[in-house]
Amino acid sequence: NANPLVTGIYLDGLIGRSWAMLFASGGFKVKLYDIEKQQITNALENIRKEIKTLEQSGLLKGSLSSDQQLALISGCTDLKMAVEGAMHIQECTPENLELKKKVFSQLDLIVDDKVVLSSSTSCLLPSKIFSGLKHVKQCIVAHPVNPPYYKIGLSPVRILKEIDGMILTRIQYAIISEAWRLVDEGLVSPSDLDTVMSDGLGMRYAFIGPLETMHLNAEGMLNYCERYSEGMKHVLKTFGPIPDFSGATLENVHQAMCAHIPADPAHLAARRQWRDECLMKLAKLKSQMQAE
Repeated sequence: NANPLVTGIYLDGLIGRSWAMLFASGGFKVKLYDIEKQQITNALENIRKEIKTLEQSGLLKGSLSSDQQLALISGCTDLKMAVEGAMHIQECTPENLELKKKVFSQLDLIVDDKVVLSSSTSCLLPSKIFSGLKHVKQCIVAHPVNPPYYKIGLSPVRILKEIDGMILTRIQYAIISEAWRLVDEGLVSPSDLDTVMSDGLGMRYAFIGPLETMHLNAEGMLNYCERYSEGMKHVLKTFGPIPDFSGATLENVHQAMCAHIPADPAHLAARRQWRDECLMKLAKLKSQMQAE
């Protein structure tokens, strides 16, 4: 087969399946590996349904048809066979350091000196995941932002220094932390808090980041900090301690979310599908805006 081979490791979650769909959309041959055969069977069926739905909705990525993309994806329960001839291996195990170390230790024994070994970790330090591997120079972290199918292929960034949580997750956690404190202190309801982000900050951040926002909200960055730095520091000093994400506030937030979207598989799946369609349409809009 002339298609370059990509291997996905462990497909029991949305991330792994999305990676597989993404690679297939680019014309890559994909082998899915898991120790449980049923996990592979489930993943292949879920991928088939989603790719067909995307095609019907006109949201399928790439130039290949759904059948052509599905023909590129297969499963394998033998790790050595799964990675044979691969140019890229994408690990998608749960966020567990020991499990990831075990997977990469196994891969280290059987891969060649050219294949890229990539982890989808969102928080774990690469130096801890890859320590002691003889193929360590081939190892990278490629965190895709959930769901990868609707985010990947846009804007890769380079992290210049290792840090817990890397970049996106740290910013995300900072937002989550302050959002939680505001609800916990009775300043805003959970639903109104989400509205502030979805109809307020999120609208601008879909196109420009916080630093460019500062630059544009005054006569450049120097002017912004001259005008607003004292106010920012005053507000930042009022931020509280790290929440424990439990107790009465957790129950309050949970009930508010369930009132909007019941936490059963059917309702969650429907809402995820709606979210994914929105993301795909937004991606198309951004592409059009950048081309103008």
